[in-house]
Amino acid sequence: MTAAELRSKVRQLELRARKTMTTVTPGAYRSAFRGKGVEFDEIREYVPGDDTRSIDWNVTARLGRPHLKRFSEEREQSLMFLLDASRSTIFGSGSQRKIDSLAEIFSVLAFAAASNGDEVGLILFTEKVERYIPPAKGIVHIQRLIREVLALEPRGASTNLAGALEFFLRVRRKRSFAFLLSDFLADRFLPELRSCAARHDLVAVSIFDVREEILPDCGLVELEDPESGRSRILDTGDPKVRAAFAASARLRRENLSRDLRSIRVDHLRIEAGSNFVPRLAQFLRAHAKTA
Repeated sequence: MTAAELRSKVRQLELRARKTMTTVTPGAYRSAFRGKGVEFDEIREYVPGDDTRSIDWNVTARLGRPHLKRFSEEREQSLMFLLDASRSTIFGSGSQRKIDSLAEIFSVLAFAAASNGDEVGLILFTEKVERYIPPAKGIVHIQRLIREVLALEPRGASTNLAGALEFFLRVRRKRSFAFLLSDFLADRFLPELRSCAARHDLVAVSIFDVREEILPDCGLVELEDPESGRSRILDTGDPKVRAAFAASARLRRENLSRDLRSIRVDHLRIEAGSNFVPRLAQFLRAHAKTA
């Protein structure tokens, strides 16, 4: 990809993300990621109707009239994205590859965070951590993150979710909000996921392509695993083969949902190329009630 092509792609994605963010998600984002702490705002004189539990008795005794302390919510947050860039995410049978949908979801949420004054950071990973950009504020920073996502040429092929989560735990010791964006085609990552969920407010977004779950009836087909390179030939004309393929995909999906529920991680499942915006907004509002 040339520099001009990259600039054009960044601009196009930014325009789509800004339009989506301003029309649908700002309120949903703010409600989902409220500040967890409070900070001192002011001391003022008590007026009838105020909560008497907020009265500062030391100031009241000193001034001879009831005064209370007011606090405001700590609004600024750190939002981290862990984005899967492994070879399995470059698959796409429809209008978008999985990685393209993940990039768009990331961009919408990142711009929503920036408009709210929050910091945004990014971890791009495959079987290794490909890029780490620490959290920072501002639109220019978000534009840089989008460039990193679109320009990445991964050195790794496979998916190491456990390694990415371990890296996140090392670099972000302070509690953060985090989105894990992946197709979750990986093994043995539940302990690390549990540790992250215990320390951070973690949300999982799983992306899928319908052809990973339902085989069409089109005769003999050679399927290749993009991460391992292994291939096999399937007779998709055989109903038993198609049923077994669908059953395997269903089991993988159910196992992931069960594991995420067991550690109380909210989960949003999105089909690549679909209109994800209404579901994302609905999901964020639901997350606000459980966070």
